[in-house]
Amino acid sequence: MARRYDPDRRRRIIDAAIRVVGERGIAGLSHRSVAAEADVPLGSTTYHFKTLDELMVAALRQANEGFAAAIRESGALAEPGVDVAAELARLMGEWIAGDRARVELEYELYLAALRRPALRPVAAEWTEGVAEVLTRHTDPVTARGLVALMDGICLQALLTGGAYDEGYARELLGRLLRP
Repeated sequence: MARRYDPDRRRRIIDAAIRVVGERGIAGLSHRSVAAEADVPLGSTTYHFKTLDELMVAALRQANEGFAAAIRESGALAEPGVDVAAELARLMGEWIAGDRARVELEYELYLAALRRPALRPVAAEWTEGVAEVLTRHTDPVTARGLVALMDGICLQALLTGGAYDEGYARELLGRLLRP
């Protein structure tokens, strides 16, 4: 039997992994559950991703693009004299309000790095990438502090189920940015 050419299969498998984690959590992620979700043979998932960690790395890398892309693509952050605290607070608010389930999924994959060392470099890529953008406006140590603070603010809003408070975020970020 001839093998069917399917150039999008890898991407569909990653998308399916993200959906599985979103629906069942990290504990529900397996090659079998992803194959069923992607509607591909089990062998396809193991062909593209030899281990579950490889699949999780790909899913985390793809999921992490949400907020990091918003930071990178923010025209306001590229302008000199921008109120960085206000812009970051605005971007966080848009991100959380946009698709809360997706944000929760991104954090679930991000925090999975606590137990899965293979994910740590991808989690670090995200934090370093966002910090690098912020070093246009501040020193590297403060940029990393801003990333940590944004993580904390977002996690608090997600874990408490509370509403995101843009004014609170702007104030705290501003305190870090003051000379």
